[in-house]
Order: sequence, then C-alpha cells, then structure tokens
Amino acid sequence: MKQLLNPIFSLKKYIAPLIVALLMLVLGSSVFPTPVLATGVYQIPNLTANNWVLDQGEIISRISEGKISNAFEDLAKKTGNQVRFVTIRRLDYGETPESFTQALFEKWFPTPAEQANQILLVLDTVTNGTAILTGESVKSLLTDAIAESVVTETLAIPLRDGNKYNQAFIDASDRLVTVLSGEPDPGPPQVMETVQVESTFTKAEDTDQGNATAWVVGLLIAATIIPMATYFVYQVNQPSSGG
Repeated sequence: MKQLLNPIFSLKKYIAPLIVALLMLVLGSSVFPTPVLATGVYQIPNLTANNWVLDQGEIISRISEGKISNAFEDLAKKTGNQVRFVTIRRLDYGETPESFTQALFEKWFPTPAEQANQILLVLDTVTNGTAILTGESVKSLLTDAIAESVVTETLAIPLRDGNKYNQAFIDASDRLVTVLSGEPDPGPPQVMETVQVESTFTKAEDTDQGNATAWVVGLLIAATIIPMATYFVYQVNQPSSGG
C-alpha cells in the first residue's frame, strides 16, 4: 500500500505549489490593479511652437487632436489668443489640478507679458479632475465664469456620460474658439434628462468579479479532485495480485 501511495504523494507535491501559484495569480490580478505612474510638472517637456495638445493621458484620438490643433492654430493667427490642452495620467501626491496647472502655466509662460493671451486647460485621467488658467488680456472675452463653465460643464458633461473624452475636448475647443473669436458664448451643452430603467444585464464589474470567483472555486475543486482521480487511475492500471 505504501508503494501505491508514494506516486500519489509525489504527484501532490508538485500539484499543490502549482495550484497555489495559480490562485495567487488570479487573486492578485483581481485585487491589486497595475499602478499608474504619477506626472509632475518637471516631467512635462518645454513648450514648442504649434504644440496645442499634449495628450500624455492618451485619451484623445489622432483625428480629434488634429481637429483641435487646427482650430487653435487658426485662432492664434486671427486673434493672437492661444489655447493649450494637456492631459496627464495621474497627479503627484499632494498635487491638485489647480496647483499643477498653475505650475505648468508659469513654466511655459514665465512672465506676465507671455501669459497675457494664453489659456491652459489640464485634465487628470485618473480622477477626471480639471483646471483652467487664463491670461489677463483674454478675460474681457473669456471671463472667469465662462472659463469655469467650460471645465465644469462643457468638458465634464460628456465625461460623466461614459468618459467621452473626444467629444468633451472637441466641445470645449469649439466653445473656447467661439468665445475667444469675439462671438457670443454658445454656453454649455444641453443635458437631456433620461429615465433610469433598472437593467437586467450583468454589470461589467460584476462579471469580472464573478469570473475571478469562478476561477478560484474551480482551482480549489481541481486541487481536491486531481489527486483523487490520479490515485484511482493508478489503482485501476495496477496488475491484479491474483494474476
């Protein structure tokens, strides 16, 4: 009997660590997300000519970025007013969208004269936190109230509706260009009220958790059944002692 059990125990010695490793992999991937590197102002490159959109968060499509850049370039040629959009993945610890935007504004435009006709809008993709800064010369057109409405309504409404980043930045650029061109402010987008109907479909996050749980349960069952099945197969394949 001891000779029969030795292969089983030997097999279990290799299976158990494998199952534990798989369990750790499944649980680790579901519980501990991949960290997102923070961005400091010192990591932002110096401003270059015709650099209107700096998408370090990688959330704006090339088509949208090209459309926004062309609109801002035309605006600068016609009026002298210059708008920059910046997206980052995550703020440094203790940093806020306002403090980051202020620091970047002063880095790119060190003097009041350089700041006068500038508008800088920044978005952090982890929290969707936003901030905007404007130079003194543009405030007669782009008042502080309109600038605040651009980030809290024009930009924020599409983000609340499923993180529609391209629409958000296109809408924000269109409104800024209109106002900075001296035309009447079109205002924020209209919010359509919708009746919330309880869905019978499983949410994505519930599905992810359910899949992880199923993997864990399946591996635990396998840890129990595989040694038993191996032992059974081994016994069946042994020659009869009476033969």
